[in-house]
This record gives sequence, structure tokens and C-alpha cells, in this order.
Amino acid sequence: MDYNTEREKLILPEYGRGIQQMVEHCKSLTNRSERMRCARTIIDTMSLMAEQTADKEDFRKKLWNHLAAISKYELDIDYPVEIERIDSEAIPPEALKYPQQRMCQRNYGAIVEKFTNHLSQMQPGRERDKLAFAVANHMKRDLSNWSTDTMSDEKVADDLAHFTHGAIQLNVHLHPLVSDGELLSSRISTSVKKKKKK
Repeated sequence: MDYNTEREKLILPEYGRGIQQMVEHCKSLTNRSERMRCARTIIDTMSLMAEQTADKEDFRKKLWNHLAAISKYELDIDYPVEIERIDSEAIPPEALKYPQQRMCQRNYGAIVEKFTNHLSQMQPGRERDKLAFAVANHMKRDLSNWSTDTMSDEKVADDLAHFTHGAIQLNVHLHPLVSDGELLSSRISTSVKKKKKK
């Protein structure tokens, strides 16, 4: 049996093993003009496999550079474009930069923290009350994602007061937050939609 794991590693897997074998055959040709003719045939085949960009000249240049890379830069032909040799293995990928901010309560996330900081600096009034109520409902939804046992209105009101240094004092008995039943219904609906997509 011939297993892919036992074969030579593909240099540019997007072109497949067939192209790599064609390039190896091209390298083995002793006549220079035959090698060039073979290389042009390979480029034509690669162009059918690759997605063409708007700039045709740039697209062909990319293909010739890919051909050179697949041949490990050992294909002795007169390339019609300048070959830019890049050793991809020698260039380590750039490390991703993650935001390193410290959050008071990870279960609420950074967005809630930003809003609570903003709320604590707002002047009392209708606008602040509306935003506070919206943030409190969002906080309750966040809690419900962690655990249904901790998503009480009182806990949300206490946490909001704590995060805003006492500036926001919600009366959840006068103005109750989104109901537990509504949150549960929303979670079930989302779960059903995800299952349908699968």
C-alpha cells in the first residue's frame, strides 16, 4: 500500500501531489528548452487550479514563484519573472497580541466593565437610568451563561453598585430585570438554532 504519510512532504499542498510530481519530472529533463516547455505547461495547469487575481501579470508572477518554491529552487530554467526566494520555515510566524487587561469580574467580561466605568462618571438622569437598566439586563444574561443559580436580580444590583462605586443603586423590586423564564427560553432557542445549522 502507498500511504500519503510515507510520501514526500508537499511543499505547496494547495496544488496537490500531481503538480509536485510534474515539477520533479521537469527537473529531470536534460534538455533546457524541453524543461522550459514543460515548466510552461505546469504553469498553465497551476493557473487552472489557483484563484486568479484581478491583475493577470501579478497572478502569473505568483505562479512562477510557486513553481520555483515547489522545485526547491532547483529548476534550471529562464524564469520570465524575478523569483523572490522566501524560506518560509526560517521565518517564524508573528506572535498574536492579546489584550492584557485585568478584569474585576471575568464572568461579566470587559464590555460590562467599560460600561460600568462610564456609568459611574455620568450625571444622574433619565439617560443614565436607561443605560444602567440595559447594562444590568446584560449582566444578568452573562450570569445565566455561567450558572442559573447565581442570576438573581439582587446579585446583579449589588454587583452594579459595587462596580460603579455606589453611583448606581437599582431598585429591582420596583423595576425587575429580564425574567429567568425569558433567559431560559432564549438559551433553549439559541441551542435549537445551533443544532439545526449542524
